[in-house]
Amino acid sequence: MTRQRLRLLLKRFSNTRVLVLGDLILDEFIWGTVDRISPEAPVPVVWVERESAMPGGAANVACNVRSLGAEVSLLGVVGQDRAGECLRQELQVRGIPTQGLLIDPGRPTTVKARVIAHHQQVVRIDREKTHRLGKSSVSRLVGVAKQVIPHVDGVIIEDYGKGLIDPQILGPVVGWAKRYKKVITVDPKEEHFAYYKGVTALTPNKKEAALAAKMPITDEKSLLKAGQKILRTLRPEVLLVTLGEEGMSLFYREGNGPVKIPTVAREVFDVSGAGDTVVATFTLSIAAGASYLEAATLANAAAGVVVSKVGIATCSQEELTRQLFSRRDSKSTPRRTTSWTP
Repeated sequence: MTRQRLRLLLKRFSNTRVLVLGDLILDEFIWGTVDRISPEAPVPVVWVERESAMPGGAANVACNVRSLGAEVSLLGVVGQDRAGECLRQELQVRGIPTQGLLIDPGRPTTVKARVIAHHQQVVRIDREKTHRLGKSSVSRLVGVAKQVIPHVDGVIIEDYGKGLIDPQILGPVVGWAKRYKKVITVDPKEEHFAYYKGVTALTPNKKEAALAAKMPITDEKSLLKAGQKILRTLRPEVLLVTLGEEGMSLFYREGNGPVKIPTVAREVFDVSGAGDTVVATFTLSIAAGASYLEAATLANAAAGVVVSKVGIATCSQEELTRQLFSRRDSKSTPRRTTSWTP
């Protein structure tokens, strides 16, 4: 991809709008240091230095879309609790509208709390309920989605398996998006693959793709077989499988493939949220007029940016440009390439 082509796509980002629908999560972080083991059990004692919170799940996908310069609408459910209010505040700070955060008093806001010491995750604590939404919440979500879809260029369905994504929501939302000829991408949950038939693109990692195809992926031959099976079964236009240190493989429903995209990650500190960055960048790029291969290339580069940061992170236009062109322009010895798996 040339700089001129990238500049054109980035310029188009500002005139592109994406709807993100999915499971909302508040990611909490407790940052500290460790210098001894507890006398009570063989576990580290973390001295807390600070605490922070960031939007996670579908909210992090929305943050990635916004960080790349596009307009975003976010639609999901939070509880009537402190975490839900904190998530709302964190989104507002990042310039993301919160009218689509619908309150369900019957379920708590999903929270993932991570303890980080010396740039390493020590433990994660989850608070959540994953039962399906009630009829009232489903009706409200579908109603808002139908109002928003005609005015966006792409729809991202972010499925973290927390109870929001199921056929009673996906059926009308995907049908409405198809009616208006919108780009529809899904960051899938392995047990829900049957829900996603006929979308524009799926972005599973290798483990999720193997489960969807009901076969192990151990080499190029099995990857090809699994990808072709998913394409035949679910009929997306394209399938983007993330492969960790091996990069990505882009499968087309029509035509030869797959196309292999090498990883561009240089130093990996934290893979949390990398899959969010992939689906956000991939969808936004397609909606802005990029080819599927261009979109996958940009998504791969953006993921390389966020895994070099600690905590849930996003990629800006400037960082994306540097990631794509710095190694090409630099005369210095490239740094070590390290693996990541979104």
